[in-house]
Amino acid sequence: MSAIKTAMVLAAGLGTRMRPLTDHIPKALVEVAGKPLIDHVLDRLVEAGIARAVVNVHHFADQMEAHLAGRRDIEVLISDERAGLLDSGGGIQHARRLLGDGPIMLANIDSLWLEGGRPALETLKAAWDPARMDLVLLLVRRGHGIGFEGPQGFFMDPEGRLIHSTDPDVVTPYANVGFGIMRPQALDGPPAGAFSIYPTWRRLQAEGRLYGAAMDAFWMHVGDPAARDAAEARLKELT
Repeated sequence: MSAIKTAMVLAAGLGTRMRPLTDHIPKALVEVAGKPLIDHVLDRLVEAGIARAVVNVHHFADQMEAHLAGRRDIEVLISDERAGLLDSGGGIQHARRLLGDGPIMLANIDSLWLEGGRPALETLKAAWDPARMDLVLLLVRRGHGIGFEGPQGFFMDPEGRLIHSTDPDVVTPYANVGFGIMRPQALDGPPAGAFSIYPTWRRLQAEGRLYGAAMDAFWMHVGDPAARDAAEARLKELT
C-alpha cells in the first residue's frame, strides 16, 4: 500500500448553521478550545503523515489564505472557489490539478474527535485497499459521538462494504464523520461545475467499491454554535 501524502480539505462552505459566529469570519476559523477548526484538522493530518493539504476557499477567502500562510509544518495549496461554491464533488474535481493522481485523504473542517484506542486516521489508512475500493469512509458507531442525529447513515457488511440509507424509518448503526480516502479519478468526467459527492457514493456502492472503517474515537460534529460549545466543553475536560 502506497503512503497517502495529500489531503483535500473541504473548507469553502458558507457556515450558515454556525451563524452568528460566521457573520464576519469563515466557519473554518471558528475557534474550539482556543484553536480554529481548520487547525484542529490540519494538526490531525500532520499526525497522520500528510505532507500536502489542498484547501478550498470561498467564504471570507482572504482571511483563510492569510491564516493558512502561517502553517509551516504542512504544505498548503489553495483551491480558489471565489467565483462560486462548487459543493463537495465539484470542489474536489476543481482541485484535481493540485491533488495529482494518487489516492487522497478527504477532510471536512467540522469534525473533531477524542482519540480512544487506535488513532482514527491510522484506522482509516489501514483500511484503504485500492484493489477493492475507490472510496473508504471513516465512520463512527451510533452512541459514540455528538452530532449523529436521526436515522440516516450507513450499514456495513463483514467485508467493510457500505450501504448508504436515507430511509427515515430505518435506524443505521454508522455515520460518516467527514474523512475518507479516495481515488480522485472517481470524480473525473461529467458532471462538471457544482455538484454533490453523494451520487458518486451511490454509484460506488452499486459497483461494490464503497467501503467503511469504524473509528474507536469519540466524534464531535461541530455544525452550529451549540455543538461548538459542547465540543469545547469536552476538549477542556482533558486540559
